[in-house]
Amino acid sequence: MNQKSISILGGGIAGLTTAIALQKIGITATIFEASKQILPVGAGLGLGSNALMALREIDLQDEVTRAGHPMKRFSLYDESGSRITESSFENRNRPTNVAIHRATLHEILLSKLDPNTIYTDKRLKDFTKTDTGIKLTFQDGSTHHTDYLIVADGIHSLVRQKLCASTPRYAGYTCWRCVIYTPLAAQLHPSETWGKNGRIGIVPLSDNIIYWFACINAPMGDPTYKQFGIPELVNQFKNYHAPIPEILKLSKTENLIHNDIMDLKPIPQYAYDRIALIGDAAHATTPNMAQGACQAIEDAVILANCISSNPNFELAFKDFEKKRLKRTHWITETSWKIGKVAQLDNTFVIRLRNAAFRMLPASMAERQLQQLENVSFK
Repeated sequence: MNQKSISILGGGIAGLTTAIALQKIGITATIFEASKQILPVGAGLGLGSNALMALREIDLQDEVTRAGHPMKRFSLYDESGSRITESSFENRNRPTNVAIHRATLHEILLSKLDPNTIYTDKRLKDFTKTDTGIKLTFQDGSTHHTDYLIVADGIHSLVRQKLCASTPRYAGYTCWRCVIYTPLAAQLHPSETWGKNGRIGIVPLSDNIIYWFACINAPMGDPTYKQFGIPELVNQFKNYHAPIPEILKLSKTENLIHNDIMDLKPIPQYAYDRIALIGDAAHATTPNMAQGACQAIEDAVILANCISSNPNFELAFKDFEKKRLKRTHWITETSWKIGKVAQLDNTFVIRLRNAAFRMLPASMAERQLQQLENVSFK
């Protein structure tokens, strides 16, 4: 294995976790990241028990759990503050879900790798398959030859678009994210509020920090929403229950992260001879199940185990594909459907939806949790 060169395109969660998982089986991968610097940026994210079980396989569960904030339950409210549903993540014979700042997770992952194996400011211009591997050509004019390539460069992956002509699809809503410091964090637990004017999620992180997001139905690239700041969001959600208006008012426009919500319609293939697609490059999903980072982490561990079990990398890549297609397709499509239901903006239909959700048996939510947790890393 050590005689075969393996490169990873992308230094995000998928790429870094994969490099760590490969390191554990004796393979040193070279990482190429498009950004000039790998900086501690981003907002919050949730790591379900499935992701934590994957991190346990590479000896990172305890460190990540300590750095995060436990998510013991999740509540769904209407805009008046009346509870629609609630789910518990405790007493499941599984690790408790945690919320963590994306930058914190990134720093933990980076600390496990030799900086000399990570090259920044390497934005891919093109790639070509050769008789002996893959030639990467970067926009700075440099080139690199590798025996095998793991593609972890995100939803807009040039490699994926060239291999299978798959482009991102717009989910129909735009989103703002922000992280703030407030003592209110100690009084709250993860929740979402679904209303006519949009959806708000609130997730406490560690150290009295709150991560919040707001989603509003909009045309793709809408110029009005591109100009939205905190005053406009406060006005949009002014009639929502406490503490939503208060949390928005504590935020600063310059700290907002705004983007339209996109995913990838499921593609039929992740393995292309010497190339494997992972993470958002393979199966970007809307954030409605909080599984984007979780699936990237699963990918990393399962791919490394496939390689460990089969010294023929091309067969290992196909084995990885076989193990991942059905699960990631289910998560992508389920999350897409949840988003459509969550973003309803017709008052009458919203009332019907909320009433139906309140009547759903707890066993339905339990079955979905079990399906998320039912993952094998071998």
